[in-house]
Amino acid sequence: MDIGVVLQTTPPSSRVVDLAVRADGYGFSHVWTFDSHILWPEPYPILSQILDRTERVVVGPMVTNPETRDWTVTASLFATLNEMYGNRTICGIGRGDSAVRVTNGRPSTLATLRDSVEVIRSLAAGEEIDYRGSTIRFPWVDGSSLDVWIAAYGPRALALTGEVADGFILQVADPSIAAWTIAEVRAAAAAAGRDPESLTICVAAPAYVTEDDPAARAHARDQLRWFGGMVGNHAADIVERYGESAPVPRELTEFIAGRVGYDYSTHGRAENDHVGFVADEVLDRFCLIGPVDDHVRRLKGLAELGVDQFAIYLQHDANDETLRRYGEEILPRLA
Repeated sequence: MDIGVVLQTTPPSSRVVDLAVRADGYGFSHVWTFDSHILWPEPYPILSQILDRTERVVVGPMVTNPETRDWTVTASLFATLNEMYGNRTICGIGRGDSAVRVTNGRPSTLATLRDSVEVIRSLAAGEEIDYRGSTIRFPWVDGSSLDVWIAAYGPRALALTGEVADGFILQVADPSIAAWTIAEVRAAAAAAGRDPESLTICVAAPAYVTEDDPAARAHARDQLRWFGGMVGNHAADIVERYGESAPVPRELTEFIAGRVGYDYSTHGRAENDHVGFVADEVLDRFCLIGPVDDHVRRLKGLAELGVDQFAIYLQHDANDETLRRYGEEILPRLA
């Protein structure tokens, strides 16, 4: 199993680059960043700096969306980075959450997401496509390629992922949710005539290494409760579309029963003060919390479900220590 890391682009940007450089040195496979240009600085100049100062890691957004950027610009960006640094980019994409909602926008339709995947991937590879009635290609692209992974939770989005994506991103580490979503994606791939095993499976969630101590675990949960709120936004969308009997595991929707709205001003931040509805036991399922042995056990369990990469969110007060302990103690045990 590969291990990646997900970073917010919280200033100073030099700090983000430094964490990425250390991750590369430890042997992490990917460095992902948030792509929410109002709440945080623009990620792509930072990704360029990361590529310039590292040797191996693959970089990309977790996740971009089809609404805030022209698809041809997104494709050109990835193709340019590939020309400069070799094919070390990846495009994580979804319908959009904070990047669109802070301007009172709405996530894209699945049809729009489907079309954007084809346009971005094809153009970044130098292929000729029809775009808004014009036949276009990048004449300067030579040898670039780009995998596009879709982040999804609901049944229709999972089906789309299996039909067109190169990989699947699940942003929650609950084993039952992982097992169900992976099965849905692979079934959709098979139905579309694709090899289900050809899709890369990525699970992303916060990780916080603690001692085996109740107080330490309680502190870690408080640092990560924001993540339950973030997942809750997508769970609320599913319930809104399908109702209380949504055709998804109950673990994905029942936990939002006490949710009373969401303030994006503290989105993705440990100081988020409106995620009290996220119970401790939910965080223990959604995230990786505890001693090193607990992390290794959870990661091996996810690998048995077919997960190819686990990407750890580093958004808490122990980023440096968690990165170090993963690099020195956890990655060697997963080799």
